Amino acid sequence: MEAILTPEDMYRADALCIAAVTSEETLIERAGLAVAHEIIRRYGARPTVVMCGPGNNGRDGEVVARHLKEWGWPVTVSHDVTGAELIVDALYGAGLNRDFPADMAARVNGAGVPVVAIDVPSGLDGLTGFPRGASVKADLTVTFFRKKPAHVLYPGRGLCGEIVVADIGIPDSVLDDIEPQLCENARPSLPEADAEAHKFSRGHAIVWSGPPLSTGAARLAALAAARSGAGLVSLAGTPEALAIHAAHVSSIMLKPTSTPGELRELLADKRITAVCIGPAAGVTDITRKAVLRVLKSGVATVLDADALSIFADAPEDLFAAIKAHPKRSVVLTPHEGEFARLFSMLTTTSHNKVERARAASSLSGAVVLLKGPDTVIAHPDGRAVVNSNGTAKLAIAGSGDVLAGVITGLMAQGMNGFDAACAGAWLHSEAGNRCARPVAEDLIATL
Repeated sequence: MEAILTPEDMYRADALCIAAVTSEETLIERAGLAVAHEIIRRYGARPTVVMCGPGNNGRDGEVVARHLKEWGWPVTVSHDVTGAELIVDALYGAGLNRDFPADMAARVNGAGVPVVAIDVPSGLDGLTGFPRGASVKADLTVTFFRKKPAHVLYPGRGLCGEIVVADIGIPDSVLDDIEPQLCENARPSLPEADAEAHKFSRGHAIVWSGPPLSTGAARLAALAAARSGAGLVSLAGTPEALAIHAAHVSSIMLKPTSTPGELRELLADKRITAVCIGPAAGVTDITRKAVLRVLKSGVATVLDADALSIFADAPEDLFAAIKAHPKRSVVLTPHEGEFARLFSMLTTTSHNKVERARAASSLSGAVVLLKGPDTVIAHPDGRAVVNSNGTAKLAIAGSGDVLAGVITGLMAQGMNGFDAACAGAWLHSEAGNRCARPVAEDLIATL
């Protein structure tokens, strides 16, 4: 995974590089030249306005203007975009600490010509990914060394257009001093079965079923867990619910579990290595008791959907049950609505999605996967990952159930909760990207 640097981290990276390797003037020259090269790769010479601000972003812009002029481009350094056929936004970078004027953003966005932003589009908060006041919308954003949160978090990601990370000579070794705690998700390494493996050595996952007329979500999760590599997957629920499942599944086993005693007996089987509960389970006391029983068993657990919503009025009960077994992996997979219900005490603390997920993870003691087009996975120790290969094709019924199942299947094979959540998010998104117009079943088949 590649590190993502906050604006403060990037200031440190610049300073460490300047102290050890090169001058600030050299970095600015390299940055401006890199932007100029990206421009000529995409556009032919045309009337270009470079809008320069007061800081280093503006100095980068002056270098861009100089190089384009040397290459024969008609370039003007100005805030007047009249007649421009290309605009270079070098006004403000990721560290902007005040609101950006709406009239200036409207002037650039209304020009109807390509816009190339340096670092981030002006007005965009590099830390949160939200505009400060208004924001320029770019077709191309050229940043340096590493991405910043605004490049991967919406709405910023959508305002950046194409994103290029240019190498300006900052050595990777500066990351050893910075120790960034945020990364961009990447293709995962997955569990490999050895030649002598059998189904139980590859893990046994249990998925808790909802009532008879709400069995589909649990079935999707169970099939996804199996497709992700778990050696054995079972659905647990009432005989009436399992009768519905029996008409749909073949390789998934069925475990009648109608009473707390039957659930306790099922969980006493030490061959069970992960449990998923929540998909269409019902916001009922039955679900609440089942969640607490599963957590009490100490088995690795994925809590999704109704397993989260049922604790909206008493989240401290859930958090206490999670923390009772601190060495066991628990993953919570809320979307924004479920997050707002379960973590209502946090929803007004920050616009920064990463910080909200981190705070929720610290509070609950669980890995928190906060879903969305920019899914964030946070660990209680402060590490966080942004999943950037998502697609709107995942905005379909059952998609979240598939994701919960994938994570459960990976945890059943022995992956820790954080790694399984990161891997599951990437695999789930990749499956969506490979489909044309998927339904949830297509995602499972494509995993």
